[in-house]
Order: sequence, then structure tokens, then C-alpha cells
Amino acid sequence: MRYYRQAAIRPKLERRAQVIDAVRSFFSVSGFLEIDTPVRIPAPAPEMHIDAQESGDWFLQTSPELCMKRLLAAGYEKLFQICRCFRKGERGNRHVPEMTLLEWYAAGFDYMDLMIQCEELIGFVAGRMGNAQRLAYRGHAVDLTPPWDRMTVATAFERFGGMTAQQALDKDCFDEIMGIAIEPQLGFDRPLFLYDYPARCGALARLKPAEPSVAERFELYVAGMELCNGFSELTDPLEQRVRFDAENRARGTKGKTVYPIAEPFLQALEAMPPAAGNALGLDRLVMLFTGAASIDEVVAFTPEEL
Repeated sequence: MRYYRQAAIRPKLERRAQVIDAVRSFFSVSGFLEIDTPVRIPAPAPEMHIDAQESGDWFLQTSPELCMKRLLAAGYEKLFQICRCFRKGERGNRHVPEMTLLEWYAAGFDYMDLMIQCEELIGFVAGRMGNAQRLAYRGHAVDLTPPWDRMTVATAFERFGGMTAQQALDKDCFDEIMGIAIEPQLGFDRPLFLYDYPARCGALARLKPAEPSVAERFELYVAGMELCNGFSELTDPLEQRVRFDAENRARGTKGKTVYPIAEPFLQALEAMPPAAGNALGLDRLVMLFTGAASIDEVVAFTPEEL
């Protein structure tokens, strides 16, 4: 009989279906509406380190963020979506160029509220998987009992980075230090929220009123793996346009594609209420609940198999 990789990973794909079902159940009982938005869009949000895949004269979405925020502006208060997103050039043990993303938004929330909801969501999924309040991942026993650990980005750089976050930005090595020196230290005893990113690292995030040098943004780490990226939303269309222009200028300087400005999104921001949103990599969540060392173990087909 011919060998198929898909046969070997069937137990993990079955667990994947269970995880996604549990996620849907959590948001359903929490009063969130599941929605679908277009995958092919004319203008993605310009961010320096995220490259969109072209689709004719348009692009495949890197995130459903812009359309979901337009729904917030139209009066929808609690939304979630499980969808395919595409990021060109991203491939590795934890990356595929076509990934499955969970994204949700809640009017009246801020990033601190979302941290609590992350604890509730993953605790709910763990309960459905029979893990109760402990997650075993590749030799690490991660305690899921809330509240989870929290650390500012400034503290993380002081403790693990060998320089300040500002120095890393000035030397253009912020992401490198995050990936090599800081992230592998995070979230092993219990999950950890890394929060209050430098303002330059939150293109669509609200700045902290009492400390405008930082953005109200967090990332969640479990066993050294980044799981999600959430923030309090910027709702000022003028400021958002300035940031989009700055990101596009930076992209142009590096020889990257400069994206059109999403004018309908900027117009909708005028009516958008205070809100917070979070994007969670479902493929990585499944990795945690299956003990997978590579994302290849939890997707039915890798790009190379196509």
C-alpha cells in the first residue's frame, strides 16, 4: 500500500476538528456572532513585516481585520471568524503561507479584557479536550489556572534581550531579538502575556493614554510559542491614515509592495466604537493540543505537497 503522510496524521486532524468545534462553542455561548468576510480584497492593511499574496489586481487577505471592523462600525458588537489568511514567504516549523486564523472583536473591550477572554477561551478548549487546567506540550507541563503571567515588552528586553526595546528599534533588530532571545523564554510554567509594545510596533493599535510611547497591544506565549496578537483598537481615522502612510513609506524604502489605502475602512472608523480585537493562530493552538513539533503535523496538506 502506498504511504500517505495524511494517514499518519489522522489522529491529529481529528483532534484539530475537536479544537475548532470547541472554539465555536465558546464564542456561541459567549454571545458572539460568527461571520464570513471576503478573502480577496483590494487593499490590505500595510504593515512592514507582513506581505500579502497578490490575486490579480487585488490581494488575498492577511487578516479579516479591516472588514470585521467595518461591521463593528455598522453596529455589530461581538464578532468572531475562523478563516484562511495568506502571508507571502512565511514558511517554517510554525508557519505556512496559507494559515487558519481565529479573529474576534468586542465593542467596549480593551486589551486587558481580551487577555482575560484568552484565558477563558483556552481553558474552555482544554476542558473539552480533557486537559482540565494543565497542558502537556513536548515535555513541558503548562499550568492553565488563571490569572496567567504578564510581562511588559520593556521588562522582557531588560531581562532577556541584552538591550532596551528602544535600542533594538534603533538598530533595526527588534524582531530578531524577540524571536531569538526573548520568545524561547516565555510561557513554560504557565502562559504569559507580553504586553505594552513600543508605539512603532502597533500599526492599528490604540496608544496608551497615560503612556503614549507604548501601544495597548499584547501577544500570548505558551511553551515558547506565540499564539495570538491582540490590542485595543485605534478608532481615529486621521491617525490611522498617518500610520498607514508611514508603513507604506517604510515598505517602499525596503523595495516592498506599497499597498492602496483602504478608504472604505478609514471612512468606517469614524463610526466605530471603542473596541478590542484578537487574532489567534488556530494551527498553532492545535499544535499545543496534539503535541506537534511542526505545523506540518496538523494541516492536511503542506504547500510542498500541492
